[in-house]
Amino acid sequence: MTDRYAPGDRVRTRIADPPGHTRLPRYARGARGEVVSTAGHHPLADERARGLASDPRAVYHVRFAASDLFGAGDHAVVVELWEDYLEPDGSTP
Repeated sequence: MTDRYAPGDRVRTRIADPPGHTRLPRYARGARGEVVSTAGHHPLADERARGLASDPRAVYHVRFAASDLFGAGDHAVVVELWEDYLEPDGSTP
């Protein structure tokens, strides 16, 4: 099993608003961040909540500027996110 992202990679979270359960927080949708570390491989909670079998997927700790997520704050927020929620961010920091 190979991980798509590595620490230091810039990513953007998906904007999707799927029906039912998702572990992608609404406040983090469409946000740009940086992968801090990997957090193992786990079944996708969205699929498990629907009673579906789910192969383990990579999970990452992703750091965001609080001001990007909440409009204010001079600190960082780290969110644990499945690879399914992320896409490469081609923008420059």
